[in-house]
Amino acid sequence: MSDDRLGQDIDAVARLQGTFQLRSGQPSNEYFDKYRFESDPALFRRVAQRMLQLLPDGTEILAGLEFGGVPIATAMSLESGLPVVFVRKTAKEYGTCQAVEGADVRGRRTVLIEDVIATGGAVGAAAELVRAAGADVTGVICAIWRGEGSPGIVEAPALPVFPVLTRADLQSGLA
Repeated sequence: MSDDRLGQDIDAVARLQGTFQLRSGQPSNEYFDKYRFESDPALFRRVAQRMLQLLPDGTEILAGLEFGGVPIATAMSLESGLPVVFVRKTAKEYGTCQAVEGADVRGRRTVLIEDVIATGGAVGAAAELVRAAGADVTGVICAIWRGEGSPGIVEAPALPVFPVLTRADLQSGLA
């Protein structure tokens, strides 16, 4: 399935003009608000469908990372019928006391799902938690790679990262 306008449509919805303070503390006249495309049902479905096309063969479980990966993994699960788990940043201190919630991942080919990745620090930590739960983590799929250079996770260099769009795609308006 081709969706040649996806980058343009996300850019049109999520790129805001105004006065903003970035996470770095620097001021900016432009801001990319990922929640704008995640809250648009039709656009969000298109993102989830594109992400499904990137799944490695044999994927058995989708693992949505807290916070941004959870809605995307859920949408992908609804579109594909694949089970989903939810990965917390740390194990909760009550109830099940687990960091990976949902289906049993032991021995199953699991793909991490994230919305936007810039450096991948949170993804590296999540990969360790999912592996500790017994999963065979086979890759990462993200809606947008906002980092520099080729997509990759410094803490997990052997883990392939498959983005739907890159920063360059959004800047050029291409998908």
